Amino acid sequence: MLGTVWRFLVGISISVLGWQRLGCGLPPPCDSKIYCTGDLLKQVQLARLFPDAKHFVDMPLRKPADVVLAEFQQLMAKAQKGIVSRTELQQFVTLSFDDPGKEFEQWEPQDWKSRPQILNKISDQKLRAWASELNTKWKSLGRKIKVAVEAQPELYSLIYVPKPLMVPGGRFIEYYYWDSYWVIEGLLLCDMPATAKGMIQNFLYLVDRYGHIPNGGRVYYLRRSQPPFLTLMMDAYLARTNDTAFLRENIHLLEVEYEFWQRNRSVTITVGGTNHTLNRYNVQVGEPRPESYSQDWELAAGLSDAARQELWAELKSAAESGWDFSSRWFQPPTHTATLRDTKASTVVPVDLNAVLCKTERLLADFHRRLGNSSKTAQFQAALEHRLQALQAVLWDEAAGMWLDFNLLTKQLNPAFYPSNLVPLWAECFVDEAVVGKVLRYLQGSTALSYKNGLPTSLARTGQQWDLPNAWPPLQHMVIAGLAKSSSSSARETAFALAQNWTRTTFSLYRKYQAMFEKAGARVRPRSAVRPAAASPRLWGV
Repeated sequence: MLGTVWRFLVGISISVLGWQRLGCGLPPPCDSKIYCTGDLLKQVQLARLFPDAKHFVDMPLRKPADVVLAEFQQLMAKAQKGIVSRTELQQFVTLSFDDPGKEFEQWEPQDWKSRPQILNKISDQKLRAWASELNTKWKSLGRKIKVAVEAQPELYSLIYVPKPLMVPGGRFIEYYYWDSYWVIEGLLLCDMPATAKGMIQNFLYLVDRYGHIPNGGRVYYLRRSQPPFLTLMMDAYLARTNDTAFLRENIHLLEVEYEFWQRNRSVTITVGGTNHTLNRYNVQVGEPRPESYSQDWELAAGLSDAARQELWAELKSAAESGWDFSSRWFQPPTHTATLRDTKASTVVPVDLNAVLCKTERLLADFHRRLGNSSKTAQFQAALEHRLQALQAVLWDEAAGMWLDFNLLTKQLNPAFYPSNLVPLWAECFVDEAVVGKVLRYLQGSTALSYKNGLPTSLARTGQQWDLPNAWPPLQHMVIAGLAKSSSSSARETAFALAQNWTRTTFSLYRKYQAMFEKAGARVRPRSAVRPAAASPRLWGV
């Protein structure tokens, strides 16, 4: 019963939770002198006109961009020493920009059902009522982008997509890439395949337009992506609908995205005289993130220009991972390291390569299904090479676990992260004995002692992807990986973890009437469950 509720809430909580296609080359730069770079962006963000730096770069323009920039230059010319006062900046922004969110229309999905079939599988009355209430969140999270965004894209930081969609909620009012995988899983569980298909169509549209999928639906995200779940989204949709025509029509775009990661995010590692190609996050854009401009600027204070550029590029690489931020990306990865020590591009992550392994397996299966034998052989060979690379580079026999590889030290990172177990979920291993070793690794760590959920790491750094926080995507991948195993011990562990996460999330919802993006995985009685401090996303609000 709790396992069924857990599957339901992972999906819902993540959501409640003039261009030409560029092919597979480098991501297109954002050339906006308002939303991505330039003096206007710098002055407004460093003046901290808004409590959240994202607010400004999400504001639509009231007038053409060239007019706004010209008026800003006039303001600068009148200012003493080229510095505009905070009051003048505030007045300028008020006259030149509109409030965020006006690019959208409220939209309710036509395929929403008040009683999806999943509810019939939940026998506990309280949990069934909770699941039913969560199901209603879809009606408030639906959005449709106004046609004005397509007609005059220069007035918006929002990237237009043609189909209605689900937004995460809270401060995140646009679509995000890897979040949407679990959104789509939730939609399918709630018998809403048409809405799920529309979201996949949006991502295919982005691949066709840019050659990859940006981190999120804003122009300032264009140079970075997120974990590549598009092919997995397609697989989830096909399992529910068997819509082979949709697959046939779009499989070439699944390949385009795959090639983006192979061309722009791959690295060759030599082990025992054999070269292995694996993937990493790597965004070489040395400027502050527009949505976190002031924080990035202040973090780099006192550094040389070259060091600042490097730090800002590494922050973007970490943001591309979805794990922004974590000790996982620190170099050296110690408890005393800080955000300044972020070097995400030097890490070959287990989970990214497991997702790409699953992508290769699915692409081979898809082409087999479509009768394309040459493409099937191509992706089957890529899968075999990936499996060999995972074993040779990332598997640690002594630990009985896959571990992140550091390109600088040429060593594996022995620290515990739930992401170490993702190859189990992705079924990217050959020897079934691996399952027992992975379970012993998990049992030998202290991670299972946290009764509110599996912690994201065991390092307490103050970063949100570290102790004490537990995140829904990681709970899902670990639990589902263990649950599909033939090992009864692994399945029992999966059920216990699912119970813990369901109880935690249910307790939070009963107290706050909200779904949180993360919860505190502290060792404490279950009756004292509390949400993690300063959660930026509050689903369904």
